[in-house]
Amino acid sequence: MIRIQLTLAEQDYSLVLVGQKIVQIFQEQQAIGFDNTRENYFEFKSNGQVIGLDTSAVLDNSLVLYIDGELAKQLTLPPMEKTKPKQGLFGLFALGFKIFKSAKVVKVALAGASVAGYAWLFTFEFALMLIACLVIHEYGHVRAMQYFGIKTKGIYLIPFVGGLAVSDDKITTRWQDVVISLMGPAFGLITSVLGVVLYYATEMEIFAGVAVLSALLNLFNLLPILPLDGGHVLKSISFSMRSWVGLSICILGVLFGLWISYTFGLMLLVFFLFIGALEIAFEWRGRHFSHLVPLDKYGQGFSAVMYALVVAGHVAVMMHFADSENAILSLPMKILSS
Repeated sequence: MIRIQLTLAEQDYSLVLVGQKIVQIFQEQQAIGFDNTRENYFEFKSNGQVIGLDTSAVLDNSLVLYIDGELAKQLTLPPMEKTKPKQGLFGLFALGFKIFKSAKVVKVALAGASVAGYAWLFTFEFALMLIACLVIHEYGHVRAMQYFGIKTKGIYLIPFVGGLAVSDDKITTRWQDVVISLMGPAFGLITSVLGVVLYYATEMEIFAGVAVLSALLNLFNLLPILPLDGGHVLKSISFSMRSWVGLSICILGVLFGLWISYTFGLMLLVFFLFIGALEIAFEWRGRHFSHLVPLDKYGQGFSAVMYALVVAGHVAVMMHFADSENAILSLPMKILSS
């Protein structure tokens, strides 16, 4: 990764490149949006002008500048040094985890352990239902990552915890974070609706069970608590407003999570809250150097509406079976209304 400092029209800009590709542009330490209109050519607006940058020769310390589509000049860049990440225990842990998740056999082993664990706790049929709901949820995340061109490693099932969609690349905008976070619960909503349809088509309660289980799992994941999906949506919206607003709202989310953990005895959630608290701390610490393009007011509102619609969809599925004579089908709504 290479960082280039430029001054254009009395404005200071910072370009972050990976090879010949610009991954982020900062103006006065604030991330701004830009377009990749063709290979090695990037555009952004500044003071009413369209600034174009051709990075084809950036590795040879040369950058071509265009203004409103016309060639302005060729900039000679100073020799650049690639920054090497600091190594330490965290770096060794990250390297070990990368090696660990690179083996395909690990996916099969974790999936088998998940099925066996849930079957031991409940039944084999329930274990298959639960695994299906988790895989579809994580597949929604993977599809969203692929839509944004983010390389993925696939889906990993973690026994007694859930699932994880692993990516190779980092997101570059808050909008990507919102969409990727919501696509898991959105795919889960499709599963729930399909379960309802199949239940009425076949009158087999197993499909109703899939619908309710998927709704309950995804609704839990939509709680506004980091590192859950709902917490990521909340973080992206609030930190796009102001850093202190994001910090305040995310801390309230942690307190809400602690109350839920105490009320329902969810000790595992406390572990997740600890991870979420670390994520909040890192977000706050790097707020002035964040590479993520924030949401504008339209994006903030639209993200909130998307979140509310997905939540409402899962609640509607659970309410549909609230009066069921089957205790299992009516249980999620009783939990939600308690």
